[in-house]
Amino acid sequence: KQWYQRRVAITAGEPNPANMGVACIRTRVDISENIPKQAIVHFCRFCERYLQPPNTWISCDLESRELLALCLKKLKGLNKVRLIDASFIWTEPHSKRLKVNISIQGEAFGSILQQNFVVEYIVHYQMCEVCCKQKGSDGEAWRALVQIRQRTIHKKTLYYVEQLILKHGMHVDAMNIKEMEGGMNFYYNAKNNARRMVDFLLSVIPCQYKTSQELVSHDIQSNVYNYKYTYFVEIAPVCKDEIVCLPIPVSRHLNQISQLSIVTRISENIHLMDPTTLKTGQLNANQFFREAFSAICHQKQLREFMVMNIELVRDRGKQIGQHSHKHTLADVWVLPVSSLGTDDEEIHTRSHLGNVLQCGDYVLGFDVRHAVVNNKIFDRLKEVPDIILVKKIYPDKVKRSKGRNFKLRHLRSQSVSETVTDEGDYNDFLEDLEEDEDLRKNINLYKRKPKWMVDAEDAVLAPRVGLEELLDELCLEEDNMGDENDMATSNVND
Repeated sequence: KQWYQRRVAITAGEPNPANMGVACIRTRVDISENIPKQAIVHFCRFCERYLQPPNTWISCDLESRELLALCLKKLKGLNKVRLIDASFIWTEPHSKRLKVNISIQGEAFGSILQQNFVVEYIVHYQMCEVCCKQKGSDGEAWRALVQIRQRTIHKKTLYYVEQLILKHGMHVDAMNIKEMEGGMNFYYNAKNNARRMVDFLLSVIPCQYKTSQELVSHDIQSNVYNYKYTYFVEIAPVCKDEIVCLPIPVSRHLNQISQLSIVTRISENIHLMDPTTLKTGQLNANQFFREAFSAICHQKQLREFMVMNIELVRDRGKQIGQHSHKHTLADVWVLPVSSLGTDDEEIHTRSHLGNVLQCGDYVLGFDVRHAVVNNKIFDRLKEVPDIILVKKIYPDKVKRSKGRNFKLRHLRSQSVSETVTDEGDYNDFLEDLEEDEDLRKNINLYKRKPKWMVDAEDAVLAPRVGLEELLDELCLEEDNMGDENDMATSNVND
C-alpha cells in the first residue's frame, strides 16, 4: 500500500486519460516519430543554386532564412505538429551536410508536449537545366546523343537538313548542338527525345542509323542501370547535281535508266535522271544502302563551258517509263572557257537543259574525256559521252548575292572555334534554292532587309524568289538571322 501511494505521488499531475505526469509521458511518447531525421537537398555546384521542388532553382546563402525555409519544406510530417523554433547547427562548408535544430509541440494523451531534435540534410550534386545546356556538350549531363554525318566533300545536304530541323522545331528539346567535321551532334537529356530526332531524319532524308550504349553507373541494391545512348545517323553520300554511276541491278530496277545519271534532288528519296533520254527514277534509303554507290563527279570538279550552238530534239520516239517534264532534250555544242579564242573544235553532247540554255550561256559539265575516275563500275562501261552537262550558271556571283531578297535562320554553335570552313557551299545552296521551286517548299525563307538591296541596273538576270514565298521577319536577334555569306552554325537558344 505504501508503494502504491508513493507511485501515485510520483505520477501525480493534471488529470489525463493515461494517469501519468508530463515527464513520464515525454519518456514514453515521441511526437517526432513521423518526421524523418535525415533528408536530401539537391545543389547545383556550377551556378550554386538549390532545387526547390518540383523544378525551381533558387540562390541561397549558407544558414540563411531562404535555405532554412527550403529545408523545412523537405520534411513531410512537419505539418502535423506545431513548429516552435528552427535554427542551423554549424557544420564544415565542405562536409556536404546541413544540420537543423527543430523545436515542435504536439499533443499526447491530452497533454501538450514540446520536443527538440536534429535533422541532418545531405547535399547531393545535380545540374540545373541552364547548366545542362552549357555543360551538356562536354559529356557531363547528356543521356542521349544523335550524330549526323555525311561522307561528302561539300555540305549542301547538311544545310538542307538544318533548315528542315528549324522548320519543324526538332532542335527545341536538344540540350546543346555542336557542329562537327562532316555533320552535327545533338545532345539530349532523355532517350525518347533522341529517338524522336532519329525518326524525323528517317522520314525526310535517305539515311540509316546505328545505336550503341555505354554503362555509366549501376545500383546493385535497387538493380537500376544508368546508360548513355548514342545514335549514329549516316546520310546517303550523294548530293544534288552530282554524277553517279549506277550498278546494273539498280539501273534495271529503274526501268533501264542509264548507268551514268545525274542526281536532280534529295528529299526522302534520291531522284535520278538520265540526261540523254530524260528518264527518271527514285531510290529510297533501303534500296540505296542495299546496292550502295558513290558519286564519280562532285560539283567542285565540274568544268565551265560556253554554249556555242543548241538545237532542240523534236522526235524522241516512243517513251517508256517515267520521264521528266521540267526539262527539254537538246543537242548542244560547247567549248571550254579556257579554250575560247583558240582553234579547238566544238564538243557535241545531248543534254537535258534545252529549256534554259541559249547561245552564249555558261554551263557546268563533266569532261569525261580528260577525267580520271576511280570506279570499278565506270571502268566496265563500253560507251560513255564526251561531256555531261549538269547545270546552267550565271556570271557575277557577287552581284547576285547582294541582290538576294531572302535570308535563312540558323542554328548557332556554342563554340565558335569548332566551326568548319564553308568554302562557298552555303552560297551554292542559296543558289539552288533560287533555281529549284520544289526545294523551297520545305524551307522557311525570310524577307531580307532593304539595306542589302542593290540597284535595278546592277541586278543579275538570274532566277529569284518571289515575295509571295517569303515570310515577314520575326522578332529575332540579328545573330540568329544569318546573312547568306555567313556560315550556317547551330544554336539551341535561337
